[in-house]
Amino acid sequence: MKHDDYIKWHPAFFQAIRLELADYRDTLRFLPEYQLTAEPLRIDVLIVKKTGNLQIAKNIARVFRAVNIWEFKSPSDSFSVKDFLKVYSYACLYAAITPEGDMADITLSFAGARYPRELIKYLRDVRKYRIEETEPGIYEVKGDYLPIQIIVGKELSLKENLWLKGLRKDLERSEVESIVREGRKPGRGIAADAYLDAVFHGNTETFREVIQMGKRKVTFEEMLMEEGILPKWIEKGREEGREMVARNLLNRGMSVKETAEAAELSVKKVRSLSASIRKKDKQKQLSGV
Repeated sequence: MKHDDYIKWHPAFFQAIRLELADYRDTLRFLPEYQLTAEPLRIDVLIVKKTGNLQIAKNIARVFRAVNIWEFKSPSDSFSVKDFLKVYSYACLYAAITPEGDMADITLSFAGARYPRELIKYLRDVRKYRIEETEPGIYEVKGDYLPIQIIVGKELSLKENLWLKGLRKDLERSEVESIVREGRKPGRGIAADAYLDAVFHGNTETFREVIQMGKRKVTFEEMLMEEGILPKWIEKGREEGREMVARNLLNRGMSVKETAEAAELSVKKVRSLSASIRKKDKQKQLSGV
């Protein structure tokens, strides 16, 4: 089993995207592992604009339309032609099965640490698309009906895209220093425990050098606590994760009591989540959605 199998890169990617777009968190909906069908067919991250006329200045989101599909590859992997065809099919399926879904509202983003040489060659030679690097690490694919972009994490600007650039196992000391420095800043309002956990375990020795721990073994949570890197986010992130699990279980018909036990939440909290879900469902019915 590869070392990457032990590191939870996909939850880290979800938090990295939210951190990158933190300025727009009130106007975007972030949906991790969005399930398209009853069978396991999931989009890594779906980002939906809450208002259609929202303009986003952030470099990784300039292509955004109403519905934005993101696919992520962990640091050891790279996108293949089959990956491209699969994700493109997600856009078609989303438009086909979603009420008022429209291909004109969808964009595709492929994010990974490595330059996908095989995929780029296919897009240029077979699809006859033009590939334009609009900024370091951001490649726009020109020539398709859908706006498509490829994000190469290692090539991104440290200043502009710290969080996505950090999703690697070969971080340099200066990059880790930037992550630690930004991690200490209070008031960001977005959990980053899964992100820091993945980056820490992917770059343990560099983190130890930066925070002067020498060869002493230290856990992820000890590192956060000792360095003052958002210790409150640990519990906040866990709470958000438990609530997400509870909502999924309730949506699948599990009882409040069973859900509370499975998600390790109080019955009172799960009842509140259940009431919130019923209220939203009722609003959708009234609006005819």
